[in-house]
Amino acid sequence: MRRTQPSAPWFAWFDDVEFEPRQRRRPAIRTLQGAPMIAAVALVVGLLVTAALTIGPIARSATWRATVTPLASIIGSGFLICGPLLAREFGAAALAAMLALLALAYAVGGVIRFNIAHVEPVAETLTAHDPMAWAMRVAQGALGLAYAVSVAYYLKLLAEFVLKQVPVRATLHAGVANMGVTLVILGFVALTFSGSLRRIEHAAHATVSLKIGIIAGLLVALAIWWTSHAGRTAPLPPVRVGPASLPMLLGLLITVQGFETSRYLGASYGRGLRIRTMRLAQLLSSAIYLAFIGLLTPFLGQAQGTTGVAGILDIMHGIAPLLALFVLVGAAASQLSAATADSIGAGGLVVEVSRERLGIRGAFIATSLLSIAIVWLTDPFQVVALASRAFALYYAMQAGLAWWVSRRTGAGDGWRRAGFVAIGLVCVAAAAAGAPAEG
Repeated sequence: MRRTQPSAPWFAWFDDVEFEPRQRRRPAIRTLQGAPMIAAVALVVGLLVTAALTIGPIARSATWRATVTPLASIIGSGFLICGPLLAREFGAAALAAMLALLALAYAVGGVIRFNIAHVEPVAETLTAHDPMAWAMRVAQGALGLAYAVSVAYYLKLLAEFVLKQVPVRATLHAGVANMGVTLVILGFVALTFSGSLRRIEHAAHATVSLKIGIIAGLLVALAIWWTSHAGRTAPLPPVRVGPASLPMLLGLLITVQGFETSRYLGASYGRGLRIRTMRLAQLLSSAIYLAFIGLLTPFLGQAQGTTGVAGILDIMHGIAPLLALFVLVGAAASQLSAATADSIGAGGLVVEVSRERLGIRGAFIATSLLSIAIVWLTDPFQVVALASRAFALYYAMQAGLAWWVSRRTGAGDGWRRAGFVAIGLVCVAAAAAGAPAEG
């Protein structure tokens, strides 16, 4: 690649960047001599952050414990797939698209926070046959369905990340991935008969600190590459915004979803703490998403050429091979923990909606069978959009409940109720039009 004068320092390209034909599977970036140093620093940072969040005073803080659950749900492997997908669909506007998606998520989070403060007290006073009580049960049923879809989403992404490292013939790839995911879900079902699923869930939650440590290491590694190898420029991919852009962006809502879990932690934390920690989780996760997409800016051209939802592995392997292992471990930890938690959450919600006519084992089996059906009927891109639609439907219902309670109790003014209507309509549009990212 010939040397040119930098024309835009913020988007400065790096030494030793080469492009290969798009059909090549391996990344177009050659590993630099500084790769071992970058990997070592990333490893040290990851270990320090993990230790601080596991055994430090932060780990004993009630605020942090209440923040961890929504934070862990928001920052799944979604933040790993967003970079390549947004680069391919929006080109140089990837960061702006991410900002718009996060703004929508924060607005929806505001609805959930209102409901924690105002809908929960009302729910405690309702009779079983009150129309609002029925509406709340329908919303819970929608969330249970969304959780069942999200289990398929989490585990299909995990399969894609794992199979990226395994030589599997293209004709067998989908079948092998689906069979592996099916076996994992059946393993979850088997655990309900042994009574050990709760212990597995607690162990999965312990991976949250590891996941955040890995993310910190990846961000530091990208920052080092950025600052130490600037000096050459290459044109960013053109901005790509068209009629299909908004449906595709709405189809990625699942990647920033998870904050609503604070709504269902009332048995452990008070309303004020849950409201504050949900807001904190959304702000922290937004900062991580924006930093990650921003630091990937020099790689947007390459990201457009990656294939599959595990394309980030190619990019990280080009910076330092160990970073690809970071990504793989982080993806496995986050996907398994999130899938386990959502499986149990789906079963619990089905029990609640059925007013305990269906036991936890039967509910768990029913939602697991639904997840397996979704696994076999969708590809990895389609399941991202399907999961987004399911959660968007739930969020629309929550916006409707917020409007209803605001009118019924007088909480909030007319402007806030107008905001609930606007957010609800956007969520309805996301549920109706969220598109697979491959479209």
